[in-house]
Amino acid sequence: MLERSKFKHEIILRVRNYEVDWQGIVHNGNYLLYCEIGRVEYLKHLGARIDLNTINHTSKVVLVRNEIDYKAPAYFDEELRVLTRISFIKNSSFAMEGIIERTAKDERIAENVAFHVWLDPNTNTPISVPDDFRRLVQSFEGNDCLIHWPTVRV
Repeated sequence: MLERSKFKHEIILRVRNYEVDWQGIVHNGNYLLYCEIGRVEYLKHLGARIDLNTINHTSKVVLVRNEIDYKAPAYFDEELRVLTRISFIKNSSFAMEGIIERTAKDERIAENVAFHVWLDPNTNTPISVPDDFRRLVQSFEGNDCLIHWPTVRV
C-alpha cells in the first residue's frame, strides 16, 4: 500500500459518461489514463519542459512497466483526486507512483506504479537521467524520493 503522506501533488478529475463500461463503472483502462494525466501534470508542476517526444528537449522517456491495483470502482460524474510522486531515480530509470481517491469519501480507488527509462533519442538506448531532472525532483520531493546520483570518476 502506497503511503499517502508522501504525496505532494494532486489534481482533480471528474468521470465522464464515455469512461464507464456496460456495468456502469469506470472501465479498467481509464484508471491508467487518469494516472498518466497525473504524471504529466506533476512534471509540468516541477517545471520540466515536456512535449510529445522529450522531457527538457534533450531526451525521450518511455514507460516500460505499469502496475495497477484496483481497490474500489468509480462511477459516472464522480470527482476523483489523483495524487502523483516520483519515488526513486536510479541511473537510467525512475518510478512514478499514483493514488486515485474518491474525493467525497477520501476512499482509495486504485494505486499505480509506473516505471520509466530515459533514452538517447537517436539510438533508443538507455542513458543516465540528467542531473537537472534529478535536482528538479529533489527540490520538490525532498527526502521522500530516493535519488541515486551518478558517481564521477576522476
